[in-house]
Amino acid sequence: MISNSPSLDVPRRNCDGVWDYISPSRLNCWLACPLKFKARYLDGIKSPTTPNLFLGKQVHAALEHFYRHRMLSITLEPGEVTAWIGKTWEQAAAEEEMVFKSEADEAALKPQANVLVMAYLESVPAAEPRPIAVEVTMEAPLVDPVTGENLGIPLLGIVDLIAGGEDGASIVDFKTAARSAPPFEVTHEIQLSSYSYLFRKISGQPESSLEIRSIIKTKTPKVDTCGYSARSNIHFRRLFAVIREYLDALDPGRFNFRPGWGCSMCDFRETHCRRWRG
Repeated sequence: MISNSPSLDVPRRNCDGVWDYISPSRLNCWLACPLKFKARYLDGIKSPTTPNLFLGKQVHAALEHFYRHRMLSITLEPGEVTAWIGKTWEQAAAEEEMVFKSEADEAALKPQANVLVMAYLESVPAAEPRPIAVEVTMEAPLVDPVTGENLGIPLLGIVDLIAGGEDGASIVDFKTAARSAPPFEVTHEIQLSSYSYLFRKISGQPESSLEIRSIIKTKTPKVDTCGYSARSNIHFRRLFAVIREYLDALDPGRFNFRPGWGCSMCDFRETHCRRWRG
């Protein structure tokens, strides 16, 4: 992992740690609503863990468990992976401060996690290459690859899987979703471009491709894999344009209310939004 101290010649405010690094999740939260960003990252208000979020985290953890063994040339059977979910379930719930409405709700969620993981493992090709890295944290200074400007703050990201292949490394992200969605690249652009930037800074070489592998929570679960080409300078220009705009808003503490379709699912709409006066 590369670490880099912020340049001393870049003026900045003390914003309770938000100047420590930039991440795709922080950028996407700010793009969705700067006021939501303020509530989460400056005011430190933690959203409660929902059953769906907890389910997604358990599926991610199980796939990490599977692929860490694959790195050691050990292929776990699906039953071994689901058994591991059962063994770690209570500890994970305690760490996430997960509160279920009833024992019945919890009892229904655990087998759903098993079914989703089984669906994914059944989709894995027998000849899938051994992974290069699993759940890897990458950090690198933000230096515009087009202009060479150092923004004085690092980018940090956690990549689910870096898969090997004949053409080079492929960056893979796992998601759980209620339904299939069109493979719109722009939906994931901040995340994909950030991961590509980090991989190139760490490895010194471009990725061969990027993938979003979505495990769909339908009655009969399925796996949708959407592949995307290696990032170009156009992608990095757009990424750095967003980052500059983010920093320009962060420095004076400008966190405006940004209404949109996501407001109906926001945990802060009844608190911060009602008090916001601009």
